Amino acid sequence: MRWTKHGRDGASGGGEGPRGYHHGNLKEALVRAALELIAEKGPAGFTFADAARWAGVSPAAPYRHFKSREELLADVARRGFELFTAALDKAWDDGKPDPLTAFHRLGKAYLDFARDMPAYYSAMFEAGVPQDTDPQMRIAGENAFGVLRAAAERLVASMPAGARPPALMVALHIWSMTHGIASLFGRGDRARRALPMAPDELLEAAVLVYLRGLGLPA
Repeated sequence: MRWTKHGRDGASGGGEGPRGYHHGNLKEALVRAALELIAEKGPAGFTFADAARWAGVSPAAPYRHFKSREELLADVARRGFELFTAALDKAWDDGKPDPLTAFHRLGKAYLDFARDMPAYYSAMFEAGVPQDTDPQMRIAGENAFGVLRAAAERLVASMPAGARPPALMVALHIWSMTHGIASLFGRGDRARRALPMAPDELLEAAVLVYLRGLGLPA
């Protein structure tokens, strides 16, 4: 079995057993177990013992790598944020060919990640893991937001000098809109709500209305 961006490949639904522990790499098996269980039950729907059972090891074995279930989820979230940052960076592409076009690509990449990586997305934003659980997870999350903030700074810089809103405010507003649309309508799991249009079309319209309200030239 391998974990793909769309979920499981070759695993039987709902079963348990030694499916994730291969070649002695217990830590990676536990991460795969967490992703599988998040996909099946949500980030709050399984225990540390469930992850051990999925990996085919004893309940005590996970403590070799993680102090708790929360620490395991933090590691999964960190990995998710690193993948997320890479996807956003690629979409932004240093604002080419122009910041507004690149900004729309950035929003689409956000929605694509929520759809294609729902287990990671849930671990990152819905598991309720405190930021101080893992400093690396916190830094990875800040790096992801940093891409959006840098894009907002480029957009704001294209506005007249006397009418520029704070770039951080713009980044936070657009992040909130994008995250809301992704969480409600763009998910890759069964929690997705029905929408009479594509989520990226809704996001594009919302961002355009917002930016024009700030006075950004069309």
